[in-house]
Amino acid sequence: MYAFLGTTLILALLLTINATATMAAAGLGRLSKRPLRKCSARTRAEILFVMRIGPPVIAIVALVAFMIPSYLIYEPHKTEEFVSWKLGTLAALSAIGVALAIWRGVRSWLATRSLLKQWFATSTPIQLNAITVPTFVVQHPFPIIAVVGAVRPRLFIAHQVLESLSQEELAAAIAHECGHLAAHDNFKRTVMRISRAALLLIPCGRSLDRAWSDASESAADEHAAQRSSLVALNLASALVRIAKMIPKGQRQIMPASVSAFLAGDEDTPGVKVRVRRLVELAASDPRQLVSSAPLFRFMPWLVLTAVIITGVSIESRPQVLAAVHAFLEQVVKFLS
Repeated sequence: MYAFLGTTLILALLLTINATATMAAAGLGRLSKRPLRKCSARTRAEILFVMRIGPPVIAIVALVAFMIPSYLIYEPHKTEEFVSWKLGTLAALSAIGVALAIWRGVRSWLATRSLLKQWFATSTPIQLNAITVPTFVVQHPFPIIAVVGAVRPRLFIAHQVLESLSQEELAAAIAHECGHLAAHDNFKRTVMRISRAALLLIPCGRSLDRAWSDASESAADEHAAQRSSLVALNLASALVRIAKMIPKGQRQIMPASVSAFLAGDEDTPGVKVRVRRLVELAASDPRQLVSSAPLFRFMPWLVLTAVIITGVSIESRPQVLAAVHAFLEQVVKFLS
């Protein structure tokens, strides 16, 4: 019963803390919409990423630094406490969420591996001066410009895109993908996909996913546009030209570890908004957009490190673990 009760508590608290923090992060995201509009897209994307991965990080740190040590130290091995149906239900839901997270990670890896195998079979390597990652021309029915892979990225360009875009437009589109590479967006998207367990119970948290996705695309546009106003206009032209090549009413679904230069056909709102924004950037000085980007680019890892260090520092105090164990006792009684 000792091990079973401990495992049940771990799973139940993992779900509870994650869901509660996700609800708080979603509310904070709604409240911060207006202030975030005043930031550059890269700054906005990094802040939204912190909000999105913060809840599972907080839940894991709370369990590893507080709950598990307090249970191991203060919980007697021979206990008369039992697992109630309420506690068991929470633990079961959490176990399902953990299993789904693992499955999402495996499925994303398998989908990326299958996609690479399929594209390598019809692709030819090429050399481009504008990018350092391995680049390939692929035979594909969609006008693909995509960076594939979260760890070892490769760039794939559809043959019709290479033939249709001018050299300036192609360079601008590749500069957009370089923005995704510089921000490690494929890795972030994969982490967000895996950590969606709490979003099964808190659907409003999915708004952070959508907001981050929009911000990351805008940030990649800004990354390209900051080179010059002419690059911003060439990127807008490339976006429109590629959108016109997309078959009407069709979409290309990509794995989480893929950043693709796709936004639907030319009549979709996303294309119009991005083109309008690029024209605005061309009329201003886009080089001033990302002056704070290097600081905020490291913000997720600084926050994560601060949370871990704070948790470990507080956890080393015996009275804190004793208080945590007393709290766990009240939780078990409440759910009995």
